[in-house]
Parts: sequence; C-alpha cells; structure tokens
Amino acid sequence: MPARLIDGRAHARAIREELKLAVERHPGQRSPGITVIQVGDDLASTTYVRGKHKAAEEVGFKSAIAHLHDITQADLNRRIRALADDPGIDGILVQMPLPDDLDPDEALEQIPPHKDVDGLHPYNAGRLAQGNPTFIPATPLGVLELLRREHIDPTGQRAVVVGRSRLVGRPLALLLLQNHATVTIAHSHTVDLPSITRTADILVAATGKRGLITGEHVKPGAIVIDVGITRDPETGKLTGDIDRASVEPVAQAVTPVPGGGGPMTVAMLLVNTYRAYRQHLGQA
Repeated sequence: MPARLIDGRAHARAIREELKLAVERHPGQRSPGITVIQVGDDLASTTYVRGKHKAAEEVGFKSAIAHLHDITQADLNRRIRALADDPGIDGILVQMPLPDDLDPDEALEQIPPHKDVDGLHPYNAGRLAQGNPTFIPATPLGVLELLRREHIDPTGQRAVVVGRSRLVGRPLALLLLQNHATVTIAHSHTVDLPSITRTADILVAATGKRGLITGEHVKPGAIVIDVGITRDPETGKLTGDIDRASVEPVAQAVTPVPGGGGPMTVAMLLVNTYRAYRQHLGQA
C-alpha cells in the first residue's frame, strides 16, 4: 500500500483559522505586528516574503515588508534597531540569504530576543539548547506541530534528521530529543547514510539536495518528513529531498513538496508572532 500523504496545507490552514479567531478575541487592542526585512531581489526570497505577508494579513496581523537595496551593514543594523524600538511591532524577521557583503549573524543580533520570532538570535538558540525554549525556528516547530496534529508521538521513537543547519537540522534534533525521541543527526560526511536512515521510525530530510532520500534509505513503515526545497532546473518546479516514487511504497506516511513543511513554516511564524504579541501585552 502506498504511503499516506500528510497534508501540510490543510494543517496550516487550520492553524491560520485558529489564529484569526484568537486575534478577534482582542477587540479594542492593537493588532499583532510583524515586519519582514528583505535585502536585494533574490527571486525565491521575494516569493517567500510575499507569502508570509499575505498569510499575516489574512489572520488579522499588521504586516509590513522593509525591502532594502544597496545598504551597508551599519545602515542595516540601524534599520533593524529602529524597528525593534517600535512598540507596534511584535516580530521582526530578516529574510535569508542576505547579499554576500552583509553579515547575517551581526544582523540577527540586532533583533531583541523577545521580537525574534524566527528563533535565530543566540539567546533563543541557547534557550532551546538548554531545553527551555522561548522562540523556536519556524520550520522545526512546524515539523513538530505536524507530527502532533497527525497524532504521531515521538516518545520512544528513533528519529534521524538528515541535515545539520542551524535553521532546521540542529534545532529540530533538539526538539525531537526534548520530546523523548532517540535522535541521530546525519550530514554530508556521514558514512553509509542508508544504514543510518533505515533505523528511523521518523526520518526528516533537510538538506536541499533533490532526491537524496530514496526507498533504500527508508525503514518499512517509517514516517518521512521532507523539508528540503529545491527548484528543478529543467521544469522550474519545486522538489524536495525525497524521491517519492521509490519512498512511497516503503514508508507509512510522507510529506509532499510543495504542500508539506512549507505551509507549516509560515503558519508557525505567525504562531510565534502571536505569542510575542501576547507577551508584549502582558498576557503570557
């Protein structure tokens, strides 16, 4: 029997509806505010930023895009600090990648931890590592929420995360560990990758390498989550790390690309922003 497809779009839509209702329960108060900073004209970044902006407005947030060009590091830092001082902005996100002449770490450190809804400030990363997280990066948080809404409990399960980026792989491994899974991180230097991934009850692919995970990498009956996104150079279509044709006959359930982890990432960014809003109102 082919694997069941996990519909990330449907779960993300439900989360947005929940958030919209939550915002409506604050009559007479300002709306949650989020600003996304984009530097340059990277096409993929522009698409992502527009999607975040649209989703934020749909749930009743006050959303803005600060689209900057030809800016120095010092000027970018000043712009971020100015946004941080605005009491109407609850969440600030710097869209990656930045141009090569700008330091992303320096930019991220300008965002106050309580407005860092992407969970990338060193303070928030450290809190997550300590097991007492505040704001968690949206993609790992989305994976965990997807599992929860699919009634998949990581407790006691063997989880393998393929990819060790600070955006996805590392924080996701920490989250799964904190949810009582036994976790292995694999990466580009892992020897005999299939022998590692075939141990996984929950396998997460987060490398951005198209078709890396095939049926030979998957334990029969495993849950396979694909959060790697690349664009097929021939067709222009978005594809993931998983070769679905060979994985689906083996796995119990898989997430598609597009339509799996991507919509959940945007939804959890909004969840983080709403949490920041509640904290700034003194309600959380």
